[in-house]
Amino acid sequence: MSEYVQVSTATEPRDEAIALAGPAVQSRLAAGAQIIGPVTSVFWHLGEYGTGEEWQLLLKTTAERYPELEAYLLENHPWDNPEVCAVPIMLGAERCTTWIRESVSLGQG
Repeated sequence: MSEYVQVSTATEPRDEAIALAGPAVQSRLAAGAQIIGPVTSVFWHLGEYGTGEEWQLLLKTTAERYPELEAYLLENHPWDNPEVCAVPIMLGAERCTTWIRESVSLGQG
């Protein structure tokens, strides 16, 4: 398993993505976040096919901190059943992975 992961979720308005990202980074659950959008989503939801405009939120963290980040996102996301997925960061510049590790370290301020 990779030591580092990129976690994704989405919200409808941009402001909700910002509201999720800020506390996640401030509390060191994630080293950083990018908000991308708007993006067009095509999906099945509650048995119906749909499309919509969303803002994608990407967060970088360690596999060790992922469970806490997932719990935070599920508790604070405005949707009842949001997408929260993590993909491993298989390779990364050493400076970048060091930044992720140090940023989410529980020993930091």
